[in-house]
Amino acid sequence: MTEISRTSGNSHEDYYSPDTEVTGWAGWVAFAGIMLIMLGFFQAIEGLVALFNDGFYLVRPNGLVVNVDYNTWGWTHLILGAAAVAVGFGLMVGNTFARVAGIAIAMVSAILNLVFISAYPVWSTIVIAIDVIVIYAIVVHGRELKSTN
Repeated sequence: MTEISRTSGNSHEDYYSPDTEVTGWAGWVAFAGIMLIMLGFFQAIEGLVALFNDGFYLVRPNGLVVNVDYNTWGWTHLILGAAAVAVGFGLMVGNTFARVAGIAIAMVSAILNLVFISAYPVWSTIVIAIDVIVIYAIVVHGRELKSTN
């Protein structure tokens, strides 16, 4: 019987084959999922504060980059937070759509918090930093978690 062996070259097919060995970096994707869930709760808290106590923030709505009242900001943060929690759980199970949606939600969250930064600078900066970590983990190591399932 003849045995056909594959050479391990640097071809595109070898790099993206479904039987790629899972490395320790798959933990980064699980970390991104957990961070996305936590980010969703942060966004939801920020949204609830904007809805129920708009005097909490440093500036009035006309001092923000986008002149929108805090009720609108509250609902925006609340909806984004709920979506981030759902996508975070999807990311934890290796869902491909969740990887794409996770990147999109983290990007929207970073932009939204950049626009909202004058209202609460420390909180927005922390959320932006978490967004960057989530994007990095999903983009660089997202494929590895899928191959573990």
